[in-house]
Amino acid sequence: MIRPRPILAALGLTCLAACNSAGPQTPDLPPLDVTQSRQEARQLFGAEQVGSPGTPTAYGSYSRGCAAGAVQLPETGPSWQAMRLSRNRNWALPITVDYVQDISREVARTTSWNGLYVGDMSQPRGGPMLTGHRSHQSGLDADIWMLPATDLTLSRQQRETLSSISMRRASGAYVNNAWTEDHWRVLRAAASDPRVARIFVFLGAKVWMCDRETGDRSYLRNIRPWWGHHYHFHVRLSCPAGMSECENQAPPPPGDGCDEAREWVQNILNPPPPDPDAPAPAPRRELTLGDLPRQCAAILSP
Repeated sequence: MIRPRPILAALGLTCLAACNSAGPQTPDLPPLDVTQSRQEARQLFGAEQVGSPGTPTAYGSYSRGCAAGAVQLPETGPSWQAMRLSRNRNWALPITVDYVQDISREVARTTSWNGLYVGDMSQPRGGPMLTGHRSHQSGLDADIWMLPATDLTLSRQQRETLSSISMRRASGAYVNNAWTEDHWRVLRAAASDPRVARIFVFLGAKVWMCDRETGDRSYLRNIRPWWGHHYHFHVRLSCPAGMSECENQAPPPPGDGCDEAREWVQNILNPPPPDPDAPAPAPRRELTLGDLPRQCAAILSP
């Protein structure tokens, strides 16, 4: 198990339905006027280029929140490289940056990988993104590529064009031939850290680990199958202690989740017939500034 180091600076999905509430409200903040509240939040937060000053704090939830005092993961370190730098999404709370560095060192020490390729974390002030994720809003999420990080001298241009690799076959029911035991070791190290709330990965990887783990299985509870996570896995950290404005997702159900994952495999391989009476899914509207905790307006640039 990796031991968390002291947090730097002032501190030292795809989200599920359980993280969709707007977060605590602070009564001494001025109310938003109607025009402000209707502004599309992704445009406002997507325009921010640097983090806000002040104590690092997550406001609201992973899919409806923001982050004050975020810091940047350095573009390159001894055991990691941040990818897709043009997106400016290598920002997060210090605890998340610290976690990524810790895990990358453990991976470099215990596997054939030289470290990690790190995908999207958060925007400089968190909040909804212009494209892609519905979560990654509170500075506590990070995507780790499935592509083994063998070359840590990639140029900025190479980091824009290099692609990760898919690990799935049979629509995600199984792993493919690119999957290795080192992928298992990476995920096990990532999920065993006490700062972790969940790790989202495609179903076949979860079942592969369930079928082969003969030692401590406790980390498997943190590994949750979710659609789309076969080029990368998604780490979600718990709210740091004392950060009262941050909303945790409900904890995973008791147990290792392996029986439920195996049932899901059968539904992929033998899908039930569609329900003709099922209503069409309603389109999701974009979040407005008024949908976020009121503190989020206060951390935007004036």
